Amino acid sequence: MVKIIKDFIPKNNKNRPGNYMKPLYITVHNTANTDKGANALRHVNYVKKPDTATSWHFTVDDKIIYQHLPLNENGWHAGDGRGTGNMKSIGIEICENADGNFEKAVENAQWLIRQLMLDQGIPLANVVPHKRWSGKECPRKLLNRWDSFKAGIATAHTGKKATPKPPKATPVNNTPKPKTSTSKKSFNLPSGIIKVTKPLAKGAGVKALQEALAAVYFYPEKGAKNNGIDGYYGPKTANAVKRFQSMHGLVADGIYGPNTKKCIEKKLNR
Repeated sequence: MVKIIKDFIPKNNKNRPGNYMKPLYITVHNTANTDKGANALRHVNYVKKPDTATSWHFTVDDKIIYQHLPLNENGWHAGDGRGTGNMKSIGIEICENADGNFEKAVENAQWLIRQLMLDQGIPLANVVPHKRWSGKECPRKLLNRWDSFKAGIATAHTGKKATPKPPKATPVNNTPKPKTSTSKKSFNLPSGIIKVTKPLAKGAGVKALQEALAAVYFYPEKGAKNNGIDGYYGPKTANAVKRFQSMHGLVADGIYGPNTKKCIEKKLNR
């Protein structure tokens, strides 16, 4: 048994929409953050920030599990807007921090998923990867072993096959989206320091930075035209930089500089 700590996102945060949910699916993610110290607790601090746009229900590392949302509320984790992934599934993030034991974190996630299946009446067939909803290659460290990962759920911690209760609602028949290209785009990130100024800094270098942030899912303004990629380093681009810095252990000041450039390049080239 793994300890689960409930530490919910504040109700007034924009990443806690408060929509009622009857979960039909469990969606599995990897955090894609290999920094030392990027464990479950760091993700607690990240999702509780008032300017964080994403949210999910549980973060699992090799020692502990944190719950961020009630199971009857949806989160923004599946990348499908108001589709089934966001509105009808429990989101679970598995940590990849370099100073943790990833395989132990996977075992802990399998145990958690088994409990959720039994408690919520969710069948094993409805335990799905993030890729199911948005086409993103996630959970990136489990996609090539998905069948064995699911097989481990059935015997997690007990040696007995899980027999979940019949689901109370009929699962939605979502057709998986076509596989997206995995080819990497080259980004010519600018050197030097960029921050919010008057007039605003602008140009091809700023646009390349915005495109790179979007490529690692820190959009300057998700939902706006071209996700806010406009070549101007305004407050919303600075906020995207700040969110990226906060998530990756950098000084979260919203100022783009050499350390931020190096970290973005590292994430792009994984």
